Amino acid sequence: MPLKILLVDTDADRARALEEQLSQSGFAEIQRAPGGPELAATVERVRPDLIIVDMALPDRDALEGIRTVASDHPTVVFAGSDDPGFAEDAIAAGVCSYNLSGMAFQDVKPIMVSAIALFRRYRQVETELAAAKALLEERRLIERAKAILMQDRKMTEPEAYRWLQKKAMNENRKLGQVVATFVKDHDAGGGQPQTRESRHE
Repeated sequence: MPLKILLVDTDADRARALEEQLSQSGFAEIQRAPGGPELAATVERVRPDLIIVDMALPDRDALEGIRTVASDHPTVVFAGSDDPGFAEDAIAAGVCSYNLSGMAFQDVKPIMVSAIALFRRYRQVETELAAAKALLEERRLIERAKAILMQDRKMTEPEAYRWLQKKAMNENRKLGQVVATFVKDHDAGGGQPQTRESRHE
């Protein structure tokens, strides 16, 4: 399946030259866009596998537009001048690779491949981190819910945990959802339990 590339450049001649260079790969389906405020809408419509931004000079206004799309799409920037500060800003905006324009095609192709691989790795790490944070939050809420039951209903810790498990089973919900609702309702009630179920319910 061809790799779909969105080539963003305000200079039509420069974009055409880079497009010809990229087309030599034999696997790239290339669409061009002028960039600007419509970049996000264009990306949403095209849904590219890779975004390549080619600019003659570092352009921080353009970088703001890139920031809006780089979090969801691997993005490579080619610039006509070496500006370490701008390169750092570009990477901070989510760009996977910052390069000088005019390099040979044999150098461009591995940049494209590595940018996609790096983006996928970032997304995997972000997903794993989010899952770890969610698990820690769930455990924190379980401990909080148990503490509430132990204090307000005089349950032991095992009794409190079994009560939460039973509540989750009876409501056909995940334990994490049940404890989150339970703690929220408790806090909304000023720290007082909303109901006085039996400790052995």
